[in-house]
Amino acid sequence: MTLASIDISILLPALVAGLLVTATHVPLGTQVLARGIVFIDLAIAQIAGCGVLLADHLGFEPEGIAVQIAALAAALSGALLLTWTERRWPEVQEAVIGVVFVLAATGGILLLASNVHGSEHLRDLLVGQILWVQTRQLVWAALVYGVILALWFGLGQRVGRTGFYLLFACAVTVSVQLVGVYLVFATLIVPPLATRKLTALRLPVAWTLGVAGYLAGLIVSTSSDLPTGPVIVWTLAVLGILTHAFIARRAPVSRSTNEASEPSRRPDAGSNKALGRSQ
Repeated sequence: MTLASIDISILLPALVAGLLVTATHVPLGTQVLARGIVFIDLAIAQIAGCGVLLADHLGFEPEGIAVQIAALAAALSGALLLTWTERRWPEVQEAVIGVVFVLAATGGILLLASNVHGSEHLRDLLVGQILWVQTRQLVWAALVYGVILALWFGLGQRVGRTGFYLLFACAVTVSVQLVGVYLVFATLIVPPLATRKLTALRLPVAWTLGVAGYLAGLIVSTSSDLPTGPVIVWTLAVLGILTHAFIARRAPVSRSTNEASEPSRRPDAGSNKALGRSQ
């Protein structure tokens, strides 16, 4: 497939999905990095996915409300569990998150053991099918994300630890079913990580990086017939590295400029003191 033959009717909904996920996950990912619990998104995403697989195992319709309830219930349960463990054992929280992730991942494999299409379901859960998102999925996601962002920016620090985990679980539950576990992790971590040295402009730059990563990944994958999810992960990573390098190159310049201006001020201060003593 060439760039000219790309079907915009397929590309546009996928890009909208990427925009929605980026809008919500960049601020959440910034908080994840600040808390030092990087792998919580993988754990809760995997728990939400396990809820989806459980609903499928029980015979519910893949796009039905029961699947959404199962995924959300699983993610919220995982979030409350991790909130409790952070209070009880804060010094080993990251290790606990790792254990929870492994249990959820292997639990999903066990649920798919008797399913003849198990490998396909597992691949869809991890890699996602962003090219095939439907309009009603986007509308539902936009509503949920809108509420999450309103609460996040409206309440600020008043969200608290439990509120953060619950909002995080709701966002990840929706996102996993839109773009898959791997893209959820990449969107949460790569833009905030690449822009961690910025202050006032961190969120706008991180949002721009996320949107550019999705757009470039969609174009590359559809024009080269490569799996879309993995390609977007790689484009996010490459753009993240370039963004970080650009920011890092500018930072020493500003520091050296400040340092160069220091000596010009210091002799004046010293001479003033000496003048005062002589008088």
